[in-house]
Amino acid sequence: METNTLDVARLAAMDSREATRLLKSMRAAALEGRRTKVVPRTDIEESWRRVLDSGLSPDGENHAGLLSLAEVERRRQHSPLTEVLPVLRDALVSVADAAQHIMVVSDAEGRLLWREGHPSVLKLADTLGFEVGADWSEAVVGTNGVGTPLVTGRPVQVFSAEHFVAAHHAWTCAGAPIVDPRDGRLLGVVDISGPLSSMHPATLSFVTSVTRLATAELRNRHFAALERLRTVAAPVLCRIGGRALAVDDNGWVAAVTGMPPTDRLTLPRSPRSGRVWLPSLGMCTIEPLPGGRLVQVDGEGGGAGASKDRRVVLDLSRARRCSVTVSGDAGSWTQELSPRHAELLFVLAQNREGRSAAQLAQDIFEDPTRTVTVRAEMSRLRRGLAEVLAHRPYRFSEDVRVEVIRPERAADLLPHSSSPAVKLARGRRP
Repeated sequence: METNTLDVARLAAMDSREATRLLKSMRAAALEGRRTKVVPRTDIEESWRRVLDSGLSPDGENHAGLLSLAEVERRRQHSPLTEVLPVLRDALVSVADAAQHIMVVSDAEGRLLWREGHPSVLKLADTLGFEVGADWSEAVVGTNGVGTPLVTGRPVQVFSAEHFVAAHHAWTCAGAPIVDPRDGRLLGVVDISGPLSSMHPATLSFVTSVTRLATAELRNRHFAALERLRTVAAPVLCRIGGRALAVDDNGWVAAVTGMPPTDRLTLPRSPRSGRVWLPSLGMCTIEPLPGGRLVQVDGEGGGAGASKDRRVVLDLSRARRCSVTVSGDAGSWTQELSPRHAELLFVLAQNREGRSAAQLAQDIFEDPTRTVTVRAEMSRLRRGLAEVLAHRPYRFSEDVRVEVIRPERAADLLPHSSSPAVKLARGRRP
C-alpha cells in the first residue's frame, strides 16, 4: 500500500473536526495493528509503538499520584530551571493567556513543577490531571507534549488524537526539552497546551525559540559564575608551584597554572576533598574554593597516559540506571548515562573497529542523514570519556578493554530504545 505522512502544515490547513476524524482513524488502525494510506508523523508513530509495547490503556485513566506540595517545592529549589523561569514567563505566559493556552514546565522525570496561563484552561486541565505535581511522562500517560520530548530529546507537537489516551483528544500541545549547557543534563520540558480549536502550526517553533533563550540565559549565568571563580582563584594559583586548575562543580575550568589551558576537566559525580584519581591527570588533591574547587596535580608523572591497563565496564543491567565505569592503574570512576548515550556506547562496544557518524545515525535512528545529532551527542560523550573514546571513526581506544553487562533477559536490553541496532541485539543471546 502506498502511504504518505500526515505533516503539521497539512493538519493545520484542515478543519479541526476533519483533522480529528483523520487522526482518530489512524490511531484506531495503530491500535489494531493495521496500516492506512495516510500514516502519522515519525515521532508520533514511534511514541505510539513504545506506549503500545508498555501495555498502557488507550481508553483508561492513566495517572500516578501527585507529589506533595513539599516535594514540589523541594524539586523547584533544586532545579536549574528556577533560574530561567522569568525568561519563560515573560515570553510565554502572556501569549498563552491570550491564545487560551497554558504554559507548563516539567522536570526531567515528567513531573509538572510550574503551571500558568488562562484561568478557564487551567480548570479544564485539572479535569485531566494536568496539574502541578502530576506525572506526565510518556510511560504514565502516553504520547503527549511533556513526556514524548523527554524520550526523544526533540521538540514535539501533538494534535488531538495523536495523543495516545482518548481523554486527551480535545487538546493540542507543543513541548520542547531544555538541556543544561553546563553538563548536558536534560532538565525538563516547556510545554504550551490548550483546546484543539486554538491549534496553530507555529506554536512549536515559538516554544522551541523560547527554550533556546532559556538555554542562553543558563549559559550566560555559567560564564558569569566562571568569571567570579577566576577572580577568587587567581591569587591562590599565583602562590602554587606545579600544575593546578580552578574548576566549577561540573569541571569547567576557570583558571590554570603550570600546564596548557583546557576547557573542562572530568570530575567524579560528587568529588570529595583530598586525594582523588582523575582520568586525564592521575592522582590529584582537591580542595574547596568559593564557587568551585582547586585541583592540584600530584607530582609530574601522573595522568591517564601512565595507565597501561585501562578498562571500561558498560552496565546496562538496570533499565533506568545505565552507567559506565572507567578503570586504570591508579583507580576508577563511574558516571550514569542518558538513554541516548547508553545506546551509542553499546553500539561502539559491539563494533570495536569503529563507526562513522553516518553509520551511527543508521544504527540509532535508521536514518544515515542525521549525522548532526550524532556528532553533537558524541561530543557530549567525549567530554567525559575522551581518554577512552577516539574519533574518525568513533570507537573505543585500542588499548581499552570493554565489558558490557547486559540484563538477564535479552528482551530487557535498553527497553525504551527503538534503535535498529538495539532491537537486533535483543533478538540475540548475550
